[in-house]
Amino acid sequence: MTAQPSKPAYVWLPPGTPAAIADAVRRAGGELVAPEAANVLLLYGYPSPSADDVPLLRSLLTDSVEWVQLQPAGVEDWFARGLVDDQRVWTSSAGAYAVAVAEHVLALLLASAKRLVECARADTWRHADLQGVPLSGSTVGIVGAGGIGREIIRRLEPLDVRVIASTHSGSAVKGAARSLGAGDLDELLTESDYVVLCAPLTPETRGLIGARELDLIGPRGALINVARGALVDTGAVVAALRDGRLGGAFLDVTEPEPLPSGHPLWSEPRALVTPHVANTRQQLEAALLRRVEQNVARFRAGEPLLGVIDPAAGY
Repeated sequence: MTAQPSKPAYVWLPPGTPAAIADAVRRAGGELVAPEAANVLLLYGYPSPSADDVPLLRSLLTDSVEWVQLQPAGVEDWFARGLVDDQRVWTSSAGAYAVAVAEHVLALLLASAKRLVECARADTWRHADLQGVPLSGSTVGIVGAGGIGREIIRRLEPLDVRVIASTHSGSAVKGAARSLGAGDLDELLTESDYVVLCAPLTPETRGLIGARELDLIGPRGALINVARGALVDTGAVVAALRDGRLGGAFLDVTEPEPLPSGHPLWSEPRALVTPHVANTRQQLEAALLRRVEQNVARFRAGEPLLGVIDPAAGY
């Protein structure tokens, strides 16, 4: 049972914030106020703060602000600008978009197993050499088994898929046959038929997958990335696919992003690029509204907030 609200939530929203978000704040019992009266900042409209945004954002972080809710799930740019501190609670939308992204991953896994990309690009009847394999009985490795990873595991349960899940701490992940730590990446890559990247982008994970790691996945394996493009060395992916050292690449995020027209990945027979659409705008807005309403209610009740950012970890 939810505790009775114990404190007010005086919330400041930037100009131009959609009315639906203001309504979500009010439904949860929050009160919209001017920035100088706020103990909560809900910073809609800053998915990636620019250098020009920093002075204004810093000026808003007064001693009275207890909690800052950010719009995006990935917050590497907020750390890069030096904005996240340990003087108040910061939350992202991490986990709020998990269901939509997990569904996209399932689609990419099936596309890989059934060789749908190659079939779609074929211009002749190739019955003999374009037959897929069952997803059932395969091993899926999930790198960064947070909210999205857990939703992926839930959707794989009825498909008789073995899951290896890695987290930074190596703690047990529900539904995974094996749970590994960040230092066990090579083991996960070697054992997996499909490797799904869901990890946050931090200095430690930038460039996590390069030529050596792609060779561990191998010509019978596939890489799926729905996290951040900079986790992967794009040039190494192109080379591995070209040389037959990687079975497939299914990317919703790329480095660079947007992926330029004419880039080799667009025409690579064993690659599928979806232009960062695992979440549609409609899904994003609905998920953000739910997260805002939930967190304002939790703040007022003195309950733990969802999506809390760890300043030491960088996400």
